[in-house]
Amino acid sequence: MLEVEDIDAFYGKFQVLRGVTLSVREGETIGLFGPNGHGKTSILKTISGVLVPEKGTVKFNGVTTNGMAPERIVDMGTVHVPQGSHLFPQMTVRENLTLGAYSRLAWADRTTNLERVCKIFPQLTDRMNQKCSSLSGGERQMVAVGRGLMGSAKLLMLDEPTMGLAPRLARELMAKIQEIKDSGTSMILVEQNIVYVSDLADRVYLVENGSIRLSGKKEDVLSDEYVKTAYLGVS
Repeated sequence: MLEVEDIDAFYGKFQVLRGVTLSVREGETIGLFGPNGHGKTSILKTISGVLVPEKGTVKFNGVTTNGMAPERIVDMGTVHVPQGSHLFPQMTVRENLTLGAYSRLAWADRTTNLERVCKIFPQLTDRMNQKCSSLSGGERQMVAVGRGLMGSAKLLMLDEPTMGLAPRLARELMAKIQEIKDSGTSMILVEQNIVYVSDLADRVYLVENGSIRLSGKKEDVLSDEYVKTAYLGVS
């Protein structure tokens, strides 16, 4: 489904990605973990067209998307849910969700997609006419993920969805993301919490200094001595 091959990317003169290669198969979830500021978000931005790579290729279902406008990439089914929800606080839950269906194909499916969102996040059903400024942190993240689903996502990219949430709310949200995975939606999950990544992902990538340091099945990566020492606290 997704093939990222040997990409370099820059913010101005500062290089943020170095030779990054990864892939996502149909129905698969991959996890990206590693320290803050080491390139995980930049990888998602490159896939979604916000950041154009200087070298390498990004292909979605065989189509090269380098230089393609982000809205066209969304039309193809790649939807990026950024850190921090980025909702419109003075708009209602329904209005924020509907904005996720702005593409032509997603707009045609907006009723079906809204029913799906309400099935996954039933708490939002009674909140449809509330302004998002009145929601709890967990509810705002539900709206953010739901807005991604409203885009008829074939590949849903979630950037730190549990950021700022209390442990109980984070676990509840990850259970809902598991439901999305079980429905067959392909996903890229970026998380600092390696436990959440290992619970959900089929394969994982360790991102450090703008490069992929390790990748493979989660069992193999999590058993690596460096990962156990640096990320799991096992000496």
